[in-house]
Amino acid sequence: MPTVAITDYTFPDLSLEEAVLLPAGVQIVSLKEKASVHQIIELVRTADAVITQFAPLTAEVVQAMNRTKAIVRYGIGYDNVDCAAARARGIPVCNIPDYCVDEVADHTLAFILALTRQVLPNALHLREGHWGLATPLERMSSLKHLTVGIVGFGRIGRAVVRRLLGFNTRVLVFDPVVDAQQISNAGATAASSFPELLAQCDIVSPHCPSTPNTKHLFNAAAFAEMKPGSFFINVGRGDLADSAAITNALQTGHLAGAALDVFEPEPIPIDHPIRTMPNVILAAHIASASPPSVKTLRETAARIALKAVLGEALPNIVNGVTAAP
Repeated sequence: MPTVAITDYTFPDLSLEEAVLLPAGVQIVSLKEKASVHQIIELVRTADAVITQFAPLTAEVVQAMNRTKAIVRYGIGYDNVDCAAARARGIPVCNIPDYCVDEVADHTLAFILALTRQVLPNALHLREGHWGLATPLERMSSLKHLTVGIVGFGRIGRAVVRRLLGFNTRVLVFDPVVDAQQISNAGATAASSFPELLAQCDIVSPHCPSTPNTKHLFNAAAFAEMKPGSFFINVGRGDLADSAAITNALQTGHLAGAALDVFEPEPIPIDHPIRTMPNVILAAHIASASPPSVKTLRETAARIALKAVLGEALPNIVNGVTAAP
């Protein structure tokens, strides 16, 4: 009987995956809790397809895959998979690029509004028995009077731009692989360079994938180029921003605040200073969450794995392998 291995999952059970795979005669083997490399290797060694969420599929793990026809990532990003090792073995790596676009775009806007309208400080101020503004008046902003910078003009970046335009916000976009006219047609303005965007924007929000070129794109130098008193949003990948650099920019006051759904590392260490900063809003990597999005994510992952088992053409291959061996 063919087997799909699921290396890890944060769902209550695997009933949605089972509904797709079991009727097709495919069994599921899985590890739910965080596992050692040895345990993951033993799980995937004879699997016909592998689905992964956060477990690191290193070169060592990929090398142990004797029958695997595809690796499927529960999500848009795939930086926990050694794509080069999979490519060398001829194993396609597939992601699910369009399952949570609205959720993440909504979460981005929620973060932006929470910071510009000082929602959290004012709610806590009232809860503590006070009345009136919790912060100086100059910290209360209207999006109509601000410039928001979006780095990356993919599905989510475009969805965020559409939402911001509804607030009459000036939106500046930097994406080196997207034509400026395409950005202009969407109602935004194309920045000619990353530094130009940083220097002009009151709020900056990256929506680009985690790659060797984008890892720590927001480092100490980048934060220094941002306007004093600006805000940083990150609902993308934790390693887009250097943790020490963003912490320092907040501690020195160069950044007025930040809202982060992702961080490096995750979970954020319990004693990390960013956990207690009053000008930071944190969430536990939940921007993609909603019942419809999670259902779509899980069923799509299972269907792609089934296609791999059956030898059918695969969608969303991200590592350049056009066909399973």
